[in-house]
Amino acid sequence: MRRCGGRSRTEPDTLRRVRAHHVHVEHDFAKPPERIFAHLAEHENLAEVFGAKVTRLRDGAEQRNGVASVRQLQIGPLPPFEETVTEFVPSERIVYRITKGSPLRGHVGTMTFAPTPSGGTRFIYDIRIASPIPGVAPIVHASLTRSIERALPLVEQRA
Repeated sequence: MRRCGGRSRTEPDTLRRVRAHHVHVEHDFAKPPERIFAHLAEHENLAEVFGAKVTRLRDGAEQRNGVASVRQLQIGPLPPFEETVTEFVPSERIVYRITKGSPLRGHVGTMTFAPTPSGGTRFIYDIRIASPIPGVAPIVHASLTRSIERALPLVEQRA
């Protein structure tokens, strides 16, 4: 049933619904979690992973790269945006969100580091991407997946 001048309560609000895309990358490193984590926790080292210019804006409340640390990313000629670390468990997990300046909404990145029986690291990287602008999320999804997968051998070398 339609109400005059608006949607009914049972009709979905398509203007607020945004389809999320998920980047999911798994990779095994020969080096232990402490080394891989330490490398990827450094904001500046993420430039090679994202193919972006990365600038540290603020250190974390208790640890340099920990909770509340903020980095700015700039990809090519696009406007810069900021990411803030929201969870930081040394050698295990890093979670961050885009907090300023992006057409992406609800963007959450989670890096998980687990030891393997051989002494290496099982790295799992999940990123949730959504945008109210049609076509943006699929493009970002494809670009991020490609960039991350290309960079992981370099992370292995440099960690």
